[in-house]
Amino acid sequence: MIEQQAARVRENIQQVIVGRGEVIDLCLVAILCEGHILVEDVPGTGKTTLAKAIARSLDCSFRRIQFTPDLLPSDVTGVFYYNQKEQDFEFRPGPILSQIVLADEINRATPRTQSALLEAMQERQVTVDVKTVPLPRPFLVIATQNPIELEGTFPLPEAQVDRFLMKVAIGYPTSEEENAILLRFKESDPLETLEPVVKAEEVTTMQEKVRQVRVEDSVRQYVVEIARATREHQDVEVGVSPRGTMSLYHTCQALAAIRGREYVIPDDVKYLAPHVLTHRVIINPKTRLRGRTPADVIDDIVESVAVPVETA
Repeated sequence: MIEQQAARVRENIQQVIVGRGEVIDLCLVAILCEGHILVEDVPGTGKTTLAKAIARSLDCSFRRIQFTPDLLPSDVTGVFYYNQKEQDFEFRPGPILSQIVLADEINRATPRTQSALLEAMQERQVTVDVKTVPLPRPFLVIATQNPIELEGTFPLPEAQVDRFLMKVAIGYPTSEEENAILLRFKESDPLETLEPVVKAEEVTTMQEKVRQVRVEDSVRQYVVEIARATREHQDVEVGVSPRGTMSLYHTCQALAAIRGREYVIPDDVKYLAPHVLTHRVIINPKTRLRGRTPADVIDDIVESVAVPVETA
């Protein structure tokens, strides 16, 4: 059932987004795990369009927050204001109180404003003054940042980065895909006529069913061994936290579900490890000087940890 619903959503999004099946699947995995995505890519690759297409396909509310240095935390969470007509204070909700939120160029906001997202992303609630407001479900934050432009930016602290389930890049299209984009948007924007194919309430049900996907003891131990290997690797200064281990475990369940399986296989772990773990690893300075990246280290670890085999 989840496989069929995921296929409908994927096909619907691809009416707007040309190709990028892998990125769409990773977004679906994040939604089913109630996680969040950090997209690091150059402007103009379709990040906003992808977020809007996901929101419309799932019949979810959507808000976009343009992060700038002068953005205040109250601009994200909301604010109490005095209603002169009612002679009382009323809460005006901010854009974070939506089901799908695009946090555009998140590293351009000050750390104080960035931290306003911490409670929302982890605890799915916001606190303004003494009022705590639960966020709607499903809830997904898609945050973007430009990997090239560093002037006037505030790098995300590790506590913030660790709250993103996955870090992905959309990348440039191929020549054929870019030609198809021109043809598709020649006369009108297909996003304007995109209809929902799955209701938000169905997504919540899918999230609950994903947790029931079976993970054998050997595969669960495989997840643990990969996470622990990041803490013991000679090139790593700070390894993956237990939150990262849980993230890899749950994303494997979601990936198995959208691929039509009721159980996780080691290939699910190997496929998702670079997307889930790379941004959680801090390599030491000597390793950086050698030109190696966290992605290289994760690839080494995935290749070195023994894969569980099926026993008769």
